[in-house]
Amino acid sequence: MHPSLLQIEENEPTPLVGIAKLAAQGESLRQGHLVEYFTLPVRSLLSRCTSPRVPFDWTINPYRGCEFACKYCYARYTHEFMEMRDGMDFERKIYIKQQAAWLLRHDLKKVKAGEEIAIGTATDPYQPAEKRFEVMRGILEELALHSGMNIGIVTKSDLVVRDADLLRQIGEHNLLFVNLTVTTLNTRLARILEPRAPRPDLRLEAVRKLNTEGVRAGVICAPVLPGITDSPAALEAVVRATKEAGGKYIYANPLFLKPCSARVFLPFLEKEFPQLVADYRTRFAERAFVSKAYRRRISDLMASLRKKHGITQEFSSRSERVHLPQQSNQTSLFPL
Repeated sequence: MHPSLLQIEENEPTPLVGIAKLAAQGESLRQGHLVEYFTLPVRSLLSRCTSPRVPFDWTINPYRGCEFACKYCYARYTHEFMEMRDGMDFERKIYIKQQAAWLLRHDLKKVKAGEEIAIGTATDPYQPAEKRFEVMRGILEELALHSGMNIGIVTKSDLVVRDADLLRQIGEHNLLFVNLTVTTLNTRLARILEPRAPRPDLRLEAVRKLNTEGVRAGVICAPVLPGITDSPAALEAVVRATKEAGGKYIYANPLFLKPCSARVFLPFLEKEFPQLVADYRTRFAERAFVSKAYRRRISDLMASLRKKHGITQEFSSRSERVHLPQQSNQTSLFPL
């Protein structure tokens, strides 16, 4: 082979395959506010979860990427599957899964009795894209046709109230939990941690409205951020507000900081909380999880706060657990 031809071949980019190839073929739907929407023609909507660190069997994520831009988000790594290495792409390039409801109808044949489906583990199903594309609405319409399933939904958006009618229908024939994530009641802090997510008070109001509509809803306080949101007073404020909103339960889970997330989160700390940078670098130097002692402290504190404020609903079996989007290295994410 001629040397010049060999040089050209060596310099050619590696062909894209799988989800990366599909993402590259996506059609741009809209651009604005530094966010682009693209179509994503996927072959399946239901993903099997084999990790021993999470208590569910299947996941559904209507979108890839999330416009809420939470600084701590562990799911940024999912864009790396599409050969996107810039952590900011996760919040700026949102992929809309095509034919989601139709795919789900076929996928649900794989789900066995007692297996759990978690919706929103790697992207918020009620992020701004949902207002226009209604992928989640279509998924719920399909789920409403089935019975005997265990389903958990997690979101930071009060848009979930839009679907109270469908959620109530699903809950009549399935075990359903709707979880609103609330990391802090401090609106200013929430705005810098979760720049484009709805305010904490709007999320709590969504909890109240859902329970009023007959949809079992509660709060997940996750992630708990060392030195930022983990004081007893801050956590008690969230527990108290959950009780006042009629939340059926509340659980907390500490920060899970993957390397791809750290590349976004640590510069954020340097800007907003420079005094904590050294502590975080030490905590997460060799692992993505906080220590067992820290997890136990938060777990014990939350248990005492639930008791103090009369939030008594517990989950006595695996099939009655709430789904968290924040992974942990505990066998169970939910203290019984």
